[in-house]
Amino acid sequence: MRPSDTDAVAVSIVVPVRNEAENVAPLVAEIIGALDGRWAYEIIYVNDGSTDATAERLADLMKQHRQLRQLKHAVSSGQSAAVRSGVRAARGAIVATLDGDGQNNPVFLPDLIAAVEKGGGRIGLAAGQRVGRKDTGFKKLQSRVANGVRNAILSDGTRDTGCGLKAFPRDVFLSMPYFDGLHRFLPALVRREGFDIAYVDVMDRPRRSGVSNYGFFDRLWIGIMDLAGVWWLIRRKKPTPAVTEVL
Repeated sequence: MRPSDTDAVAVSIVVPVRNEAENVAPLVAEIIGALDGRWAYEIIYVNDGSTDATAERLADLMKQHRQLRQLKHAVSSGQSAAVRSGVRAARGAIVATLDGDGQNNPVFLPDLIAAVEKGGGRIGLAAGQRVGRKDTGFKKLQSRVANGVRNAILSDGTRDTGCGLKAFPRDVFLSMPYFDGLHRFLPALVRREGFDIAYVDVMDRPRRSGVSNYGFFDRLWIGIMDLAGVWWLIRRKKPTPAVTEVL
């Protein structure tokens, strides 16, 4: 049985995937293990145009777990689009995300979600910050350079925007100007809206199987243009006015 629109859902977990058939079942089991008994939750897998057996594996798991949902993109549209599709479909007031390759450990989801809950409306993003990364030396160097350049230009105070483990109020995310690559600039855009950011150290781990489907070089030059665009958005932001209704 699928969850109905009247089911109370406090937290939505959004997982963007493309060709991750072998990683689906273990990760779903870990997410359930991390959240069961803590919140009323749903898990939304956004199948971003997979051409392997990802859709079939998810369909089988949906028969076992009523809190699991699958959204499908007809063609691959990228990680940011997949995250946005999941957030738009989410029924929880708080949304948490993680990558679908198994490198993000769901055991840290409760800490991220709790940080948003305890923020009293001040926290617009709880961001995972990876320690003990399991990527190759070259990929870690890429991330250090990219994060250094981004922080120097945007001053977002975040050392690791590439970690997929994040949590945020759904309405805050949907208020952001959308563009491809948005998920890599969330800290700067959240601060632009006047919210604070909570940071949670998370342990990285190796990918279970397969290879990365969202690469570095295919987004390098676009990322440079995005950086200029986000800088412009921050520069053009005016203070949000205090609004009261006159009765």
